[in-house]
Amino acid sequence: MKKALSQDEIYNNIKLSEQLNLHGVQIDSDLLRELDFKDTYLEQVHSCFNMNHTTYTETKLPDRFKNEGGFRFPVVYDPDSQYSITKECGKYYLNNKQGRLFEVFFGRKPAYYNKKASDGTPMSTVAQAAGSTHVSIAYSNECALNEKGLDCLFCNINATKRSYADLEGIAWKTPRQIAETIKAAYDEGYFSFTITGGFIPERREVDFYIDVAEAVRDITGLEDFGGSACIGAPLDLTVIDKYKEAGYRSIATNMEIWDEHIFKTIVPGKDQICGGRENWLRTLRREIEVFGRGRVRSTFVTGIEPKARTLEGFEYLTDLGVVAVPSYWCPNPGSALEGHRQPTVEWYHDLVQKTYILYKKNSISHLDFYISNNAEETIFDYLYDSDGDFLPWDAEKYAIAV
Repeated sequence: MKKALSQDEIYNNIKLSEQLNLHGVQIDSDLLRELDFKDTYLEQVHSCFNMNHTTYTETKLPDRFKNEGGFRFPVVYDPDSQYSITKECGKYYLNNKQGRLFEVFFGRKPAYYNKKASDGTPMSTVAQAAGSTHVSIAYSNECALNEKGLDCLFCNINATKRSYADLEGIAWKTPRQIAETIKAAYDEGYFSFTITGGFIPERREVDFYIDVAEAVRDITGLEDFGGSACIGAPLDLTVIDKYKEAGYRSIATNMEIWDEHIFKTIVPGKDQICGGRENWLRTLRREIEVFGRGRVRSTFVTGIEPKARTLEGFEYLTDLGVVAVPSYWCPNPGSALEGHRQPTVEWYHDLVQKTYILYKKNSISHLDFYISNNAEETIFDYLYDSDGDFLPWDAEKYAIAV
């Protein structure tokens, strides 16, 4: 039986994960060329955002890696980082300026990545593995706010399209492509997915998501297909019922920023196109009514507004039953905030701990977090494990953490 990491081990790994998120890691191009991305290792697919610190197109990049204890770390590429991955005697190691830290095990590529939809579209461009049971789908790789000059200032979805769409074959997805890819992933052991994308007109969004749900049910044969819909705040709140009726088991409406004044500046499109900040809050409250506590998510790009304001929002939302998720703000290449400075690792570490306390206070369980979130093996997953709150399918793999 595999033993869960202790809380001390969890927090030490979390701190390193935060360092790698903020400072990135450098990997020599010759080493990258040697990696077998065709059949062995999971590569980054830029279907929505470029989360690296620079635009790198010379080779493919690995998506993630783990240490010997099984803790997952991100690959955020930065050629100037103090951290590096090197190869010695056929093994890969993470290093810092003081020396070697540990052996690195890159994420393994799912078999469905090498399959194609019936129209010839590579499935790797349709749905990306977010863990061992969850896949993430970006149906669009562009945002309509750009043509109105109302982009979120931290976002680089359109810049990512310009840099990677042709190189990686990324395009808009059809419901059938999505459903066929989900079927292939589910046949391999995956059993949940999130669908997201850039802004499109509200009516087109709900119709498209319903079409996806119908295609997934038809092709997989599943009524409960494990889907989560990430949407913009609709002006007509009655459409929220349609997502539930279509079969989605959770929903996400990402506010990104809590402070009402900073909201207007940083996410002008969300403010002007979607009825303003108050409509985002009305949407989240309605989503709780329709989907229930723990089945609604709102992700925030943290580090732009004061921490106290972010936590004020998290306290309000988690009390409602919304899973408010902090994501690390990366001054993404191609975004309006490119070149700006992030907060310190200590700033984020404190935010994560206080957010987790709010989850526990408001009875947001590990299963709630999993169903509402669009990723696996996050910092919060490890925190739940360390408290003995395991996902049902993981519980038997672990002993209780000490």
